[in-house]
Amino acid sequence: MVLAEWGGRSGLFLRAQREYHPLLPLAMTPVKTDREPCVIEALVFLLPLAKVLGAFGVMLLGLRLRQPLWLSVLAGSLVLGLFFGLPLLDWAGVSAASVIRRETGFLVLILALILFLSEVLEKSGQTERLMQAASGFMRDPRLRLAFFPALVGLLPMPGGAVFSAPMVRDMADSLRLARRDTALVNYWFRHLWELCWPLYPGIILTSSLAGVPLTRLIAYTLPCIGLCMALGWVFIMRPAVAHLKNEPRLEESAPRDLSAALWHGLPMLVAIIGGLAMEFGMTLFAPSLPFELGIIAALILAILCALAQTRVGPRFVAGVLRKPELYQLVALVVSILMFKDVLQASGAVGELSRTASGPGALFALTLLLPFLVGMISGISVAFVGSTFPIILGVLGAGMAGGMPADNPQLMPYLVLGLFAGFTGVMVSPLHVCFILSCQFFGVDFAQAWRRLLAPCALLLAGGIAWFLLLLRLA
Repeated sequence: MVLAEWGGRSGLFLRAQREYHPLLPLAMTPVKTDREPCVIEALVFLLPLAKVLGAFGVMLLGLRLRQPLWLSVLAGSLVLGLFFGLPLLDWAGVSAASVIRRETGFLVLILALILFLSEVLEKSGQTERLMQAASGFMRDPRLRLAFFPALVGLLPMPGGAVFSAPMVRDMADSLRLARRDTALVNYWFRHLWELCWPLYPGIILTSSLAGVPLTRLIAYTLPCIGLCMALGWVFIMRPAVAHLKNEPRLEESAPRDLSAALWHGLPMLVAIIGGLAMEFGMTLFAPSLPFELGIIAALILAILCALAQTRVGPRFVAGVLRKPELYQLVALVVSILMFKDVLQASGAVGELSRTASGPGALFALTLLLPFLVGMISGISVAFVGSTFPIILGVLGAGMAGGMPADNPQLMPYLVLGLFAGFTGVMVSPLHVCFILSCQFFGVDFAQAWRRLLAPCALLLAGGIAWFLLLLRLA
């Protein structure tokens, strides 16, 4: 892009966006001779960000007007596509393709099975009996509150927060916790392991794209676990249980019955251990099969186990299938996946990458792109799959040629991108687990979301500090 090609103000924005590329050599960058081109170029670079924020604002407006969440997300995806020049028919085609994708069907089925299992365990009183059996092994109520969502978090199931929600609710009700605090505890501690557990698709995809061994990548992201635990304890758990400080612990006399705890927790153990085992086995012996099949098989076995234990009949099953919440969840999941696909098909990510050019381009690009995509999609795989190829391309890292040992900056920038994207996912109002937790506990989305801002800001700051340390040591 040169000044001679600008040719006045007519068509200026479109031409500048089309011809600008962050990797052009410095010699081809136009010399600014007056103030007007600088202002116009700045506006051009900020335009994609304004478009994304506009679509995000439409979704928030829908929530403010108390429209169904799935409808607000659908409207946001339509506005996003139109803002980025995606024709209406193309938007409809992308949306229809999202609905019939195999991954969409797997996700809907997994969430439906989770809800069904949770309903069986809740209505039969199984979760309450499990809470009582587990009380003898964890005297501190704060540990029990954090334990169950963290345990479920070891199984990378979409919407897994709804699995731990009944157990957290029963424990929180006995401690007289506010529903908003309970929803946040269930949400935050569910995601302690996402950047470090080798079964999460996001970390696996990062390893594959960068050509870095998974064990080496996890060694660099391990501080995320301790940081998330500390932030969750200070900003979420401690305020939630502050009223218990001067109260006696009535649970001290609870008996320790290991056999009872294992028996009442058997369906949950089957779902988690079975899911992990089947995913690991399929990775070794059937890598061509979708990993979701292992989770689905484990959940079905867990449901059969729960039905055998609780002895509920066909009428109970039919009642669960008639619940409108199940179908509202299906619509919500489909709309979120449609939004993710429209984000990619509209070219929004490519245009966002151009806003991060200039001084400190690589740092800004690695920080902003994963954060923004994570925030507007609420899915880790979305920010990894759509932004890391851009970041790795700038770094010069080979996509399939193994670990680029001659680039010492690779690992620090991978860590920065993962921390930034994960922070965006955690603070996203479109995160399925956040939505499900708020809906399950009946709390206001906006009030719960504001409580996430401080820990997420410090999580991002911690990631930046870890990046700077790694960069200095590289």
